[in-house]
Amino acid sequence: MPAEIGHAPYATPLVEYLVANFRSVHVVAVREKIFPRLAEDCWLLFADEAGGHTDGIRFSRLDRFTRGEMPPAVSELIPVDEWRVRWRGRLRPFLLPPHVRDIYRRAAADPRSARLGEVAKVRIGYVSGANRFFHLRPSEARRFAIPDEFLLPSIRNSRYLTRQVVDDVDIEHWIAKDEPVLLLRIPPRVRVPAAVQAYLDTSDGHRARASYKCRNRNPWYTVPDVRQPAFVLTYMSGKSPALVVNAGKCTCTNALLAVDLRSGMFQNGDGFRGRGLSTAWDSPVGRLSCELEGHPLGGGMLKLEPGEARNVVLVPSKAMKHVESGLLNEGVEVMRRWRHVA
Repeated sequence: MPAEIGHAPYATPLVEYLVANFRSVHVVAVREKIFPRLAEDCWLLFADEAGGHTDGIRFSRLDRFTRGEMPPAVSELIPVDEWRVRWRGRLRPFLLPPHVRDIYRRAAADPRSARLGEVAKVRIGYVSGANRFFHLRPSEARRFAIPDEFLLPSIRNSRYLTRQVVDDVDIEHWIAKDEPVLLLRIPPRVRVPAAVQAYLDTSDGHRARASYKCRNRNPWYTVPDVRQPAFVLTYMSGKSPALVVNAGKCTCTNALLAVDLRSGMFQNGDGFRGRGLSTAWDSPVGRLSCELEGHPLGGGMLKLEPGEARNVVLVPSKAMKHVESGLLNEGVEVMRRWRHVA
């Protein structure tokens, strides 16, 4: 089976079917690639005694597949109700040793803790429909005399996130390098100045307006969903997803996630305001939660969809003092090994 049986949305109804129709269901997770030439990680599935049902999923963790008597020894018997309710139909958390999983679960259950979606709105960035046309280099903006009020600094991908904060220093650096980071932002129902109209009427502009996204919006040159979020979050990451403070009030493309704190949602105190959110994100609980809620891609990448990001557990720094961070950090390394991070 694709290793996606451990996390993909389609895996839940599949496993539900299996436990309802077989007396024995055994999933074998294999860390090293069974088929080295394939990008896809594969696990093994054994379903036996059709016509029965089971209340437990047999689960085995193997570093590598070796020839021999199969199926292998069971590492853990997972109650179906625990898989279904506590882990929301995901098998990936069972790659962790039970004691690490238990520490994480207790931290998540702490009344001072919260899921990211409870304290913040998480949305994808804007889709321009014609990136080359709508993102200008400073030299291009000067050449066409585009007024500053129609230009907004944009974080186009995670390459621009080199620190825990993006501020005016970063923007000045991008401008000095003449990077294409100025989004042409023309609000609807605004009179378009002659200089901007001249840019819209270039050959690149005519090509852009014929693109699918542009020709299906009115006016075609108004990029929707342009926000200046409080934080930007990497969508696909190598070692770990980064939650970066947007002190420069930039916007961001759909290669990143836009995160804004909810107002009036601080029943647990102010532990997640401002930098407190970044601190909780970078804590051992936050890092492990990213591994458990996100899902691996080829090449060691971790993808965090908006819905997955909303489920990441955050523990305020005061509560972290009572959490066994060392074991949680070991859990992070275990999960990274399973997604082949060098």
